[in-house]
Amino acid sequence: MLFATDEKTGLKAIIGVHSTATGPGAGGCRMWSYPSSAEALEDVLRLSQGMSYKNIMAGLPIGGGKSVIMKPEGDFDRKALFEAFGRAVESLGGQYITAEDVGVSPADMMAVRSSTKNVVGLPEGQAATGDPSPVTAEGVFRGMKVCVERGLGKSDLSGVRVAVQGAAGHVGAYLCGHLAEAGAELFITDINEPGLKELEAKHGAKIVGLDDIYALDVDVFAPCALGAVINEDTIDQIQAKIIAGAANNQLKTRAMGAELQKRGKIYAPDYVLNAGGIINVMSEIGIGIMGKPASDYDSGWVENKLVGLENTLGEILDMSDKEGRPSNLIADEVARNRIEDARSGKVMENA
Repeated sequence: MLFATDEKTGLKAIIGVHSTATGPGAGGCRMWSYPSSAEALEDVLRLSQGMSYKNIMAGLPIGGGKSVIMKPEGDFDRKALFEAFGRAVESLGGQYITAEDVGVSPADMMAVRSSTKNVVGLPEGQAATGDPSPVTAEGVFRGMKVCVERGLGKSDLSGVRVAVQGAAGHVGAYLCGHLAEAGAELFITDINEPGLKELEAKHGAKIVGLDDIYALDVDVFAPCALGAVINEDTIDQIQAKIIAGAANNQLKTRAMGAELQKRGKIYAPDYVLNAGGIINVMSEIGIGIMGKPASDYDSGWVENKLVGLENTLGEILDMSDKEGRPSNLIADEVARNRIEDARSGKVMENA
């Protein structure tokens, strides 16, 4: 754990590396207006563990890490701030590779790049693949179809009613595009009202209030904003049979998985569903993991990994149904076992 500050730029950041059993810890940087440093720390701890699980479940030879920046109040020099953050990343000597996350753009990553080579998610054309959000959305869409097949007995999403929380975000907007093209009926919410209006006009989606999204009579609830949205206050509001979205750490506590199961819900573990982005940027990590240069993007390799995610999710849901145990606990067990196997020198499957 690294606590990084820079008085000149106003940087207050925390970098958490959860596991390096399969390679350097890799995971995005989130910039958010945290009420306190304690809440920022809690977030980075949860997120870094989630990245370890996500990366190992996707069969990627990298570990898990995450970073958060406490957004400065008032005006600040954004480029200088991210350059300072890059220096903090560099101080870890390659044990952490950063990328973009909530509140951060590919342009910000270019500022980080000026201070360290341990960064991915750069703008397209900069020996990189650009914004990974489209591939994250593709993975979520595919996983949602797996859930719909099991929960609704449908092989496609035509006519399926989907409520998307955080619809105007990077991943949410792309997901809405996939869903609209597949014939789903969309209900959307977000703090970004202009973005919602654009999605309404483009896809015929129905805009609902931020707090109204939970109780809608829909088939699928797709959380694509921040975490902990499945909690004591919301769980009994949710009418959807399926919960499948892109947000990290959707369950406030691990016990929420059991509560969802008691209510007959199908929950797609978030770090299995949303791994498309980190899969996409793997080709940018110039450490010989795939034996290719960082600029050699392999779409076929990415496609195979996305298919692997579908299969892994299906296996988890089948185990949950057969054993009568929550899907999140089964996914956690599989992830921990794979990490322990890696630590003991066993060959990781699907790498």
